[in-house]
Amino acid sequence: MRIWLPTSAVFTSPPCVDSEITVMKFAIVQRRSAIGRARDQKGTIEALGIKRLNHRVVHEDSPQIRGMIRKVGHLLEVEEIDE
Repeated sequence: MRIWLPTSAVFTSPPCVDSEITVMKFAIVQRRSAIGRARDQKGTIEALGIKRLNHRVVHEDSPQIRGMIRKVGHLLEVEEIDE
């Protein structure tokens, strides 16, 4: 089955207003130990990719990362980076 579209209904991508889109990132450092913490908090630290105390990792801003930071924020030091 063919669908007929008038020439005025041709879809094009929207024009790109700003070609340089800055992505905000978080620099996350573990400052307090996870010893004696709940298993889910230890799992969250591991999911963030943190291996040891004072280990720094960088993640792009996303709702998932923000949720993880909120969950174990008392063990972390978080800094926003614009790259």
